[in-house]
Amino acid sequence: MLFLSSLSMMSQELGKVTGKVTLSGNIPAENIAVALKGTKYTAVTNSYGQYEIKNVKPGSYVISIHSVGIQPVEDNIVVKSKQTTNKSFSLSESQEDLDEVVITKNKYKQDKPSLSLRLQTPVLEIPQNIQIISGQTLKDQQITSMSDGVIRNVSGAVRLEHWGDLYTNITMRGSQIQAFRNGFNVVSSFWGPLTEDMSFVDHIEFVKGPAGFMLSSGDPSGLYNVVTKKPTGMTKGEVSVLGGSYDFYRVSIDLDGKLDKKGKLLYRFNGAAQNKGSHRAFEHNNRYVIAPVISYQIDDRTKITAEYNFQYANMTEVGSYYVFGPASGGYATLPVGFTMTQPGLPDTNIQDHSGYLMFEHKFDDNWKLTAQTSYFKYLQQGYSSWPGVVGPGPVDRNYDGVPEGTLEAGEIIRNVGIWDAESNMYLGQIFVNGKFNTGSVSHKILGGVDLGSKDYMADWGQSHDLDTVDNPFNVNNPNYGTPSNGFPAFDHETPLSKRAGGIYTSEYAAGYVQDELGFFQNKLRLTLAARYTWISQSSYGDTQEDSHITPRVGVSYSINESLAVYGLYDQAFTPQSGVIKNGDPIKPLTGNNFELGIKKDWFDGSWNTSLSAYRIVKQNELTADPNNGPNDPFKIVLGEKRAEGVEFDVRGKLLDGLNLIANYAFTESVVTESNVGSISVGDVVPGYAKHTANAWLNYTVQSGKIKGFGASIGGTFLDGRQTDTWSAGLQKLPSYFKLDGGLSYETGKVKVTANVFNILDKYLYSGSYYEWLSAYYWQTEAPRNFRVGVTYKF
Repeated sequence: MLFLSSLSMMSQELGKVTGKVTLSGNIPAENIAVALKGTKYTAVTNSYGQYEIKNVKPGSYVISIHSVGIQPVEDNIVVKSKQTTNKSFSLSESQEDLDEVVITKNKYKQDKPSLSLRLQTPVLEIPQNIQIISGQTLKDQQITSMSDGVIRNVSGAVRLEHWGDLYTNITMRGSQIQAFRNGFNVVSSFWGPLTEDMSFVDHIEFVKGPAGFMLSSGDPSGLYNVVTKKPTGMTKGEVSVLGGSYDFYRVSIDLDGKLDKKGKLLYRFNGAAQNKGSHRAFEHNNRYVIAPVISYQIDDRTKITAEYNFQYANMTEVGSYYVFGPASGGYATLPVGFTMTQPGLPDTNIQDHSGYLMFEHKFDDNWKLTAQTSYFKYLQQGYSSWPGVVGPGPVDRNYDGVPEGTLEAGEIIRNVGIWDAESNMYLGQIFVNGKFNTGSVSHKILGGVDLGSKDYMADWGQSHDLDTVDNPFNVNNPNYGTPSNGFPAFDHETPLSKRAGGIYTSEYAAGYVQDELGFFQNKLRLTLAARYTWISQSSYGDTQEDSHITPRVGVSYSINESLAVYGLYDQAFTPQSGVIKNGDPIKPLTGNNFELGIKKDWFDGSWNTSLSAYRIVKQNELTADPNNGPNDPFKIVLGEKRAEGVEFDVRGKLLDGLNLIANYAFTESVVTESNVGSISVGDVVPGYAKHTANAWLNYTVQSGKIKGFGASIGGTFLDGRQTDTWSAGLQKLPSYFKLDGGLSYETGKVKVTANVFNILDKYLYSGSYYEWLSAYYWQTEAPRNFRVGVTYKF
């Protein structure tokens, strides 16, 4: 009793030190270490620049602050019994100074997930494989859109069906993964969304495996989350001009600053304009982008952010990038630049609008509330091209079984169809992050609610043959003049709602809670989570409802500060859109994931590696009907499939100036239960590559007369590529290897970057075989091509 009484008396006599650390422009300085020199008393500033050192013995001290990229600052303070001593610091460094230091230290590696992933845990300690592609990576590789080489930076990600630069459609762990923006699932149909322009993108997060516990609905194979640029509080700007092969010209601007003297009202504006031709004649994809953001810091704990992104695409009709050949010929039988598109067809126009409103309130250092709502609108008016008949063989265009004529080898009847579409999405989220202890056990709490309403409608019902049986299109002697059957005259004027051949709607509500328990001073972490999801779906007027509880259990153990191992069991439950020909209802997709992994930071966190092995089982998944074309809305319910694999990633700074991104993945996906007569148990699921390997190595001279000079080299290898349809054909896709490289020079505020893609000038393509058409189709990539860009910072 005397001992406890003495401890109580001592605690009553102790004092406290608090304060705030800011950068130039009154910007809060986060993660700055504050210490009483020569003692054990330390603290780290939070996101508002605030710190607190408790239970300090009264006396005189030297208080010191230090961090990477700033000059150490010291001052004398006196701590008095039972009193709070306040000491704040204003640093001369700007956030830009610190950002540049971080980039120099670690150009390609990010340790923390974004706020939109809702987690408070460093990537090293999360029991799941999460890969983050930094903004600097996007700049160095001159990536201009989500479908422009992003996936080379993530293990196991492929795009076997490119859809040009229209839709990204990434396959990972044996399935097409979900597309997210700022934590919102923006998929309203199989085809969308419009691939994101990189002008307004800060970084991209790839989450392997299910993530329903933090991002509501999502495929058990994973997702990618595009995180957009936000105001930083710095007054700065950047303009970039880029030019390259095939009439590629692009200009982008990034403006960042304050709208008031106190720095509470901030803005960010990004814009871009792009003219993009193709190695195929008559083909283009031009883009225009504006993305303003405004944030207001109401007080030290509350902030509101409003954001709007607009993308406009003016492009050749969907499908212009495909080339077809007869079953007897196989793939790649025509020149790399050959095209079947018809000049004179109207362009396809797409508008992609997205608006966000976010509210953040920090109750204290341990509890924070985030609420976010968004609206997405997608408008498309245009055409889709696909052949009606590929010779040789008889032609029956009346579908009565009576041949109207015969096509010879190389002769094709090209067909174009209308593709007008509209999508609206209303999405909302509110969640709470909290921290507290129960005895020696720490808790990180995440709980929230997600709401969503989505609709998609399209008109595929009008089509027109460009060619006739008597005068078909001949790939051996192509005639790009007026087509023999003339141009179509489709009805775009009747409201889409009256002529839509496909109308899909989805409404959902989900509530979730997660607790990450930390044992033994947080060396062992146990994650327990559950999510309840209610979904109502409608296809062609047929509505159905379903609900499900999905659990999540994860374990992560830090062997030391830089090495962690983990295990994970997770489930998924997500809606699907489509229509089954016989009218059967569409059930939500369900699945579960088992995953084991090991993560390691090397050399004080300069670079890291991650190794994971997984097994995913999915039920009720919709897939394309083997007997239909790619634009046919009818789907089939496969049954059950299993995907297994191993993934390895390495990224970061190996040595001063030397940075590496490299990865390898082994993937295998097979059917375990089948509801389709033409698909058997044990069949390989289409749409992935068995082996994928990527590397990107960059070196920048750190000193001397050529300081700032850099060189890069990178490659992509794919083997065991599966086609994108169940009709495999007799010819398999060959192995794929692409080599890229570049040079750069940075001095002062100017940086010049030049990259050469497909250095070996290989004939690169992806494709599939369609049994109903008795034809192979493929899409070629550009031969050797280059881009040169100049960036000026001000």
